[in-house]
Amino acid sequence: MPDAGVPDVFSPVDLGPVRLRNRTVKAATFEGRTPHGVVTDELIAYHRAPAAGGVGLTTVAYLAVSPDGRTHREQIVVGEDTLPGLARLAEEIHATGAKVGGQVGHAGPVANGRSNGVHGIAASPMPSPLSMQMVRSATEKDLTRVTKAYVDTARTLVRAGFDVLELHMAHNYLISSFLAPALNRRSDRWGGPLERRARLARQVARVVREEVGDAVAVTAKTSLSDGYKGGFTLEMGIELAQMLEADGHLDALQLSGGSSLMNPMYLFRGDTPVKEFAATMPTVVRWGMRSPMGKGFLKHYPFEEGYFRDKALQVRAAVDMPLMLLGGINTADTMQQAMADGFQFVAMGRALLREPDLVNRLQAGEVRRGICIHCNRCMPTIYSGTQCPEWQPDQVIPVPVLR
Repeated sequence: MPDAGVPDVFSPVDLGPVRLRNRTVKAATFEGRTPHGVVTDELIAYHRAPAAGGVGLTTVAYLAVSPDGRTHREQIVVGEDTLPGLARLAEEIHATGAKVGGQVGHAGPVANGRSNGVHGIAASPMPSPLSMQMVRSATEKDLTRVTKAYVDTARTLVRAGFDVLELHMAHNYLISSFLAPALNRRSDRWGGPLERRARLARQVARVVREEVGDAVAVTAKTSLSDGYKGGFTLEMGIELAQMLEADGHLDALQLSGGSSLMNPMYLFRGDTPVKEFAATMPTVVRWGMRSPMGKGFLKHYPFEEGYFRDKALQVRAAVDMPLMLLGGINTADTMQQAMADGFQFVAMGRALLREPDLVNRLQAGEVRRGICIHCNRCMPTIYSGTQCPEWQPDQVIPVPVLR
């Protein structure tokens, strides 16, 4: 039982203007279920499972604000042509009693320019390990266009019935590429000290809030550390959180870490499935991943429960705004400890992929912990439809898909 004065993680809570039935969030994890860039029955079923399984909020990942902002060509771009499917997805999630969020962003240097048919953009030029092309430096015209695209995307998702917009400011996507010193070598108003490198993040948060008002909640995913030399650091993360809090445009921050380009395992922790990843790649990339350099890219970080807690506590001490704790949350004790630490929400990824009904079972007292073994073999499945290799069909609550 929670201590007196500490909220129960399974009790209702307000996220800005949105009432959630509890304080658990299905984190945005790439689904691999949009082969033609539109909502599919498979994508809906993927999110209905944890929604029916008890989470307060499930987050669709990843919704691009523009075609060049896709991670690759199969990704959803929010617009008039994808609006009907997004509306159907929101309707079906609402039918379970959960709320639905959309992770909104521009992939920047994480975009595969060869797949998208257009070179990616970033704070500064850099080679792309994904497309084997050069990523060009974003111009003033690019940044004006992308900022407007965030506004248009926000407007469309409100029309679709989404409850929460999560602005992606981490993992070296476009906004994060401006925040990381190693990726932002600019000398104009977008580069230099953190106050200037954070200009795009703050600008996007402001225009999105001005567009949506209190129709939906607006949050951001920010980094505790990129996990590589020259990347975004915890000290920068604390300062950014203070800037975003002072601006007053966001309802909460979700605290993440790692870099999709430089150090992806910093986010996941646990086993490193190099062979499984290599097997999904083209021949040349497969050879590269099996080389010493490729193995160095997928670093090994031993798993520990709540592995971002210590860093997140330092952000918690520096700001008053609501925070979501992410990273290796698998037990009822960790979830309740997060409440005692002053976090308002807990975000879960792999644990819910393994057991979509885990929240219901934890709340009912049937179990005290999830059974995810953190093998990370789910990661290479993003190319064929993200799934847990240990998953058993009888674990999922059968939920009919509405038509």
